[in-house]
Amino acid sequence: MSRVHITETVLRDAHQSLIATRLRTEDMLPVCPQLDRAGFWSLEAWGGATFDACLRYLKEDPWERLRRLRAALPRTRIQMLLRGQNLVGYRHYPDDVVRAFVERAAAGGVDVFRIFDALNDLRNLRTAVEAVKAAGKHAQGTICYTTSPVHDVALFVQQARELAAMGCDSIAVKDMAGLLTPAAAERLFAALRRAVSLPLHLHSHATSGLAALSQLKAVEQGCRHIDTAISAFAGGTSHPPTESMVAAFRDTPYDTGLDLELLQEIGAYFYEVRKRYRRFESEYTGVDTRVQAYQIPGGMISNLAQQLKEQGALGRMREVLEEVPRVRADLGYPPLVTPTSQMVGAQAVLNVLTGERYATVTQEVKRYLQGLYGRPPGPVNEAVRRRAIGEAEVIQERPADLLEPELHRLRGEIGELARSEEDVLSYAMFPEVGRAFLEERAAGRLAPEPLELPEPSCEPRPVPVEFNVTLHGESYHIRITGTGHRAQDRRPFYVTVDGIPEEILVQTLATVGSEGEAPREAPGPAPAVRGSRRPRAQAPGHVTASMPGTIVAVLVQEGERVEAGQPVLVAEAMKMETEIHAPVGGVVKAVHVAKGESVNPDEALIEIEEEARGGDA
Repeated sequence: MSRVHITETVLRDAHQSLIATRLRTEDMLPVCPQLDRAGFWSLEAWGGATFDACLRYLKEDPWERLRRLRAALPRTRIQMLLRGQNLVGYRHYPDDVVRAFVERAAAGGVDVFRIFDALNDLRNLRTAVEAVKAAGKHAQGTICYTTSPVHDVALFVQQARELAAMGCDSIAVKDMAGLLTPAAAERLFAALRRAVSLPLHLHSHATSGLAALSQLKAVEQGCRHIDTAISAFAGGTSHPPTESMVAAFRDTPYDTGLDLELLQEIGAYFYEVRKRYRRFESEYTGVDTRVQAYQIPGGMISNLAQQLKEQGALGRMREVLEEVPRVRADLGYPPLVTPTSQMVGAQAVLNVLTGERYATVTQEVKRYLQGLYGRPPGPVNEAVRRRAIGEAEVIQERPADLLEPELHRLRGEIGELARSEEDVLSYAMFPEVGRAFLEERAAGRLAPEPLELPEPSCEPRPVPVEFNVTLHGESYHIRITGTGHRAQDRRPFYVTVDGIPEEILVQTLATVGSEGEAPREAPGPAPAVRGSRRPRAQAPGHVTASMPGTIVAVLVQEGERVEAGQPVLVAEAMKMETEIHAPVGGVVKAVHVAKGESVNPDEALIEIEEEARGGDA
């Protein structure tokens, strides 16, 4: 049979690529009856970054989302993206956690598990594949497509054979950055079709403008499953439009059999929904052929742009993109897909913003260079490895073989906050974010996109976040939905005006004096620590962060003696952790930061009193 089958991505990868994974369950459910009637082979609706975004930003329980979608889509396969031994997190988990996660996801409603490893180290897929098969679900072995001096068709064919021998039910080629050209797709799928008898799937992003043509060539060579996105969330760093591909194959041997009018009805619904998420729109929505050089995948580039924007550094995106290939080469040409895309992207940002390459190395890159994520595809830069991990031993075995079972420990750590095994697994994936979510749920304080309120300038009083204003006789309803950091000179405020999302930039020109005083002019350009309770970093012993982030661990206390270069803090920025080291040796005089607090460059987070050095007699 020649029919082409469609996997629709609007509930997962499409909005991850275009609006930073912010689509809420409440905007998915109303259209589920139409999605369920459409006849898709599967709906990709879970996994990937959606798990993190649900907990971190949307304040939704991702497990509850899965259950609600399962109930609303009784006739359609639900598909998830599973990062092999990383599951939906950013580190390797022991086998007991992998098995428990897969079992709960299958019980919750996942039918198809698309399983990949960021390095194409197939040792990291085996436990997940076995767990999926044990649950009676569809295990889709996945090859991450990329180009480099160490990747070619022969390598991908060898990996496909290994996945088939592992017991996978189908093979997917994951072209996460849109690198496939039509000619390359033709060669690759012709070779795969000769090598394995399993169904072949192609997942490709439209970033470079070539995805639809590549899908056509793949189909002509035996691929019968393609991923698309409903038109309202298609194109750019997302996928080819579902309606367009259905129309393209109509009245051909590859006819999908899908109802184009029903698909257009679904597209019209999501066209209206997308308007509500304007503040999260990627800056990169059109065709960008530069992806052939920097290889940032669709989901990563929108999140990278959002994170740089929040740090006031969006103007340096080009520098970051140019640094990405250099970092990737240093790390042995890993395919750029979560979590390696975050590793390479975050390290490139640090290299650019700190002004010195590898002056700061994220914890994740250190673990990668030590072999704790698996076997790099090519040789790494040994000078970078030594700078990151010194003389530490590089492991050669499967990383999970070094991990002890930890579910029992995790249950004890989270305690009564966990109402179910799913809650324990949420905590396992993201300990800080997961615990905060469960604490807020227990206290009844869950609210999406927490509002950062401006500090009162005179006396403490409530700050209005929803109000009416009248201008030139016209009345408008204003609601503040979020703000940028208070230290920014031109601070963004995210508002809705009569229900329409808008973004405004506010720059302070004058501040209100005490009672009876006239407003006074604000001083010149705002320092980076304006509004901070912390002193400005100005002494050699002041510990600072290289970029805005959140403190996840304070490693020292007042009165403690430290050595120069000793880790004193761990900060998280762009979902990656970095150690912050003591600039000098001495005694900790003051600690101005606590776990969970946000920090900015130029703030003195810790003060170290430098030890006096003996002079000549």
